[in-house]
Amino acid sequence: MAFWFLLVVVAFAFAICKLLFMFIPSNVPSIDVDTSDVLDDLNQTKENSFIYIPSRRQTDKVQCYEPATMKYLGYFPALKPDEVKERVAQARKAQKVWAKSSFKQRRQFLRILLKYIIEHQELICEVSSRDTGKTMVDASLGEIMTTCEKITWLLSEGEKWLKPEYRSCGRSMLHKTAKVEFHPLGVIGAIVSWNYPFHNIFNPMLAAVFSGNSIVIKVSEHASWSGCFYFRIIQAALSAVGAPENLVEVITGFAETGEALVSSVDKIIFVGSPGVGKIIMRNAADTLIPVTLELGGKDAFIVCEDVDVPHVAQVAVRGALQSSGQNCAGAERFYVHKGIYSSFVAEVVKIVKSVTAGPPLVGKYDMGAICMQEHSEKLQSLVNDALDKGAEIVGRGSVGNIGEGAVDQYFPPTVIVKVNHTMKLMQEEAFGPILPIMEFSTDEEAIQLANDSRYGLGCAVFSGSQKRAREIASQLHCGIAAINDFASNYMCQSLPFGGVKDSGFGRFAGVEGLRACCLVKSVVEDRWWPLIKTKLPKPIQYPISENAFEFQQSLVEALYGLNVTDRLRALVDVLKTLSEPNTSKNSKRTD
Repeated sequence: MAFWFLLVVVAFAFAICKLLFMFIPSNVPSIDVDTSDVLDDLNQTKENSFIYIPSRRQTDKVQCYEPATMKYLGYFPALKPDEVKERVAQARKAQKVWAKSSFKQRRQFLRILLKYIIEHQELICEVSSRDTGKTMVDASLGEIMTTCEKITWLLSEGEKWLKPEYRSCGRSMLHKTAKVEFHPLGVIGAIVSWNYPFHNIFNPMLAAVFSGNSIVIKVSEHASWSGCFYFRIIQAALSAVGAPENLVEVITGFAETGEALVSSVDKIIFVGSPGVGKIIMRNAADTLIPVTLELGGKDAFIVCEDVDVPHVAQVAVRGALQSSGQNCAGAERFYVHKGIYSSFVAEVVKIVKSVTAGPPLVGKYDMGAICMQEHSEKLQSLVNDALDKGAEIVGRGSVGNIGEGAVDQYFPPTVIVKVNHTMKLMQEEAFGPILPIMEFSTDEEAIQLANDSRYGLGCAVFSGSQKRAREIASQLHCGIAAINDFASNYMCQSLPFGGVKDSGFGRFAGVEGLRACCLVKSVVEDRWWPLIKTKLPKPIQYPISENAFEFQQSLVEALYGLNVTDRLRALVDVLKTLSEPNTSKNSKRTD
């Protein structure tokens, strides 16, 4: 009893010390970032700005606008292949210097970023909101918190997982040490989507830079304005720690720009659609570089009959609204046990009817705009297909006071029942605030329905029995599972993130994502060098001994035999062979 009491006291003291250490201020400098052209005057700039009229053809410029108001923001160059290759070449030179940097220097870079992010949350969220149409709350949850969590995880554990890892040497190599080393790959390329413009840049950048790489990031043509501003933050932090110029590059453009990037780098990370992901894989095959693909999902949201209905309904609506054109991991298919189906639908409808969409920086709206042009037409097409096949709309949210030019950028949250898997809405990724709710009778049926999808990114399972929820989740073919919660996995940055099937492969985040930015090298060396050096046994030295094969047979049995007696007998044979004169087969032929 005394031992356990002492152990508890020591553990408590350690926890207190660690907590106090967190409050000790570090010597972290502040950085200055030019915000003059992104800070919106809200009185003058918006009145003088004009409505952006979308062009249906690509040009040499990436035009930027606010989805919530369709107000024009500016433009950035669409880089040509030669320009992309030059940026990669500059990043490659910088990486050779950065590869020699210390983890102390890399951690300081992360601390500077973290300090700036915490002190400028409103600015970062406003820029994200203006460029993608999301609300400030959604920006804080998806941009700020996830990025801060990743930085703190890297500060705490990053170095540990990049240091050499010693492994068992096996029976035949007892005189050796075996380890795995993690070296930088070189230049990482990332092509990221528009849904989280801040985090989608910082996520691959943090892992790449902390592991000693450089990185060139092509931001989406739908979020180039914010991406180029966020790049300034990274540049200022790198400069503050004395990092080489061009270590991180952010480039803008269209498909041609992305193709040039894939052909120039040492690894490519892509966040986007399955169709484009397959094109990237084909292009990457020309240079045989590793590829990580995160291609979206059609996440299943399973609700058993023994749950707190009002609570889970709130989570369900939050999960669906996160799919409103702003989240690649939104809940898109809802399966509810028939025992609570009616009450659950009624609760969801009540919540959805209280939701209002509108310009997020103009009023206190629950939901923002849809980022991509014409996406509302796709959403309506999915709804119409479901209605034609027997589905019913039982509840919708509302749209607030919006400008005439931005009407098509909004789609009210919609609850649909009587759905089935013949409907496109239950099969195709919607990327919108739609809640199709289907009932099930048994856990086996729920599992079968959830797995009936070409996507396999994530799932959420709710039950009053945690064991039951775990059993259901364990049988779902996807890369991420949340038990009695939704999308909480991404806030645990020690965990890998990624899916299967048309959701892609490979992982970012966690140990797996960090080491995926590395050349993984196996190293074996003598354990007691130079006292004991490896030498070939005489029977297998050239010219090969007459009894070389008999020696090998005995050695194999001595090392791997299934019982002690056989192994000891074989060991005697090995020693006996080693003590005999080395008569080669060649000398015997000569005789």
